[in-house]
Amino acid sequence: MSRSQPVRFPASLSRRRFFQGSSAVLTVSALPTGLAAARAVHAGSDQTLKVALVGCGARGAGAAAQALATAGPVKLWAMADLFGDRLETSLAAICKAQDAAYDADQHRGVAGAIDVPPDRRFLGFDGYRQAMDSGVDVVILTTPPHFRPMQFDYAVRQGIHVFMEKPVAVDAPGIRRVLAAAEASKQKNLKVGVGLQRHHQGVYEETVSRIQQGAIGKVMYLRAYWNSAGYRARPGREPGMTEMTYQMRNPYHYNWISGDHIAEQHVHNLDVCNWIKGTHPVTAQGQGGRQVRIGPQYGDIFDHHTVEFTYEDGSQIFSNCRHIAGTWNSVAEWAIGTDGQANVGAGRIETPSDAWRYRGDKGNPYQIEHDRLFAAIREDLPFNEAENGAISTMTAIMGRMATYSGQVVTWEDAFHSELDLSPERYAFDADPPVLPGDDGLYPCAMPGSTRAW
Repeated sequence: MSRSQPVRFPASLSRRRFFQGSSAVLTVSALPTGLAAARAVHAGSDQTLKVALVGCGARGAGAAAQALATAGPVKLWAMADLFGDRLETSLAAICKAQDAAYDADQHRGVAGAIDVPPDRRFLGFDGYRQAMDSGVDVVILTTPPHFRPMQFDYAVRQGIHVFMEKPVAVDAPGIRRVLAAAEASKQKNLKVGVGLQRHHQGVYEETVSRIQQGAIGKVMYLRAYWNSAGYRARPGREPGMTEMTYQMRNPYHYNWISGDHIAEQHVHNLDVCNWIKGTHPVTAQGQGGRQVRIGPQYGDIFDHHTVEFTYEDGSQIFSNCRHIAGTWNSVAEWAIGTDGQANVGAGRIETPSDAWRYRGDKGNPYQIEHDRLFAAIREDLPFNEAENGAISTMTAIMGRMATYSGQVVTWEDAFHSELDLSPERYAFDADPPVLPGDDGLYPCAMPGSTRAW
């Protein structure tokens, strides 16, 4: 397949077929040889799985608590974050979730599942390496998305199983790095979970399966929404706070850190659409901007995106995500076919002759995704969601490229983009990629003039 042709993925999102079908932007042979064996724990073993938490926000605390609630012995062994106050708050929250009063002298939870003494609490931009090097079997990556590719890559090189939150990158170079690490993780038999938890939610599993089996006929188009009031912004700066520190304290509002909310949140809905179709879109065009959330505390991201994605077969996603208070809120995915329609998250399918509603298990998908990952580690079962996470994230990035530029963006151009959003160096006294002007406002994309890929 030539570079000008679209790269398609089957329902399994086969990485092998990706390498065969796309231009040679990545080669597995470029990875180091002599890959270490995976730290797999097989069925019947009573070995405790030691876990490192990297990224100690609310989602990190939740993911760690869910890991500790899986079957079999698990111990929280190390933690890392940029900021000490956030790490300590997270540790307290995890203890509370485990109903384990924390013994400050022994630095462990009463139940023994939490054992994070001060010398295994790591701070700063390199803390993730120290946490992973402390002798752990599994790492939970819940830092802002910008850091996901480098941290996932390091975990794979160290032979550590991974749970990483979505999105898995903020730019195309990051996506390519994740895909290369994903291929290496398979070679090392590592298990990788990605926080697109709808894949572990009964209502989505059953509804998507029925759609794929033809319950609404041929899918003609999909509608995807993540409309809400948006994230709380940090109102101001503390005295002496550097620009890098300020942005790291307010990460959702900077494109280079979060990927904008079309990637940070709306990736869930786009992922469901790709799941239904068994592939990714080949073009995107849309509109977006900043209309309400325009102060300096909102960084440089847009407060609304509307994108029309088109698949190779001509079917489309009509995608809408918005961060504006007082407007219509909706987080949903709809599929419309030749014979009916489905409200996927609600588990409802309607056709002229029939109606179906999901009435199955209402289990917590956040817990289930960890249950399945840790079971796969213990029993050495196939489990690797990295490719799917990368392709769904790339779909969101392509949508952002379309709204930022105002142009029609192809998958090939988006995927092969060399636009790297990284700073020149990672330090609290370094300049981040975007700086405020004299008025305190940050320059943001301008459709019609911005080159977004």
